Amino acid sequence: SNQIDANVPLAEMFGYATDLRSKTQGRGQYSMEPSHYAELPKSKSEEIIAKRARG
Repeated sequence: SNQIDANVPLAEMFGYATDLRSKTQGRGQYSMEPSHYAELPKSKSEEIIAKRARG
């Protein structure tokens, strides 16, 4: 069993559960809890907005 602890922007977590299940043949589990709020750099926020607009 492996455990990975990481801080990840919430916007990057969408679809993670599906990817995890696919890569672990349905055996992987994860949990999330808020850590803190921080302003993203403008380039990163624009990238996320553009990605969401494309669908």
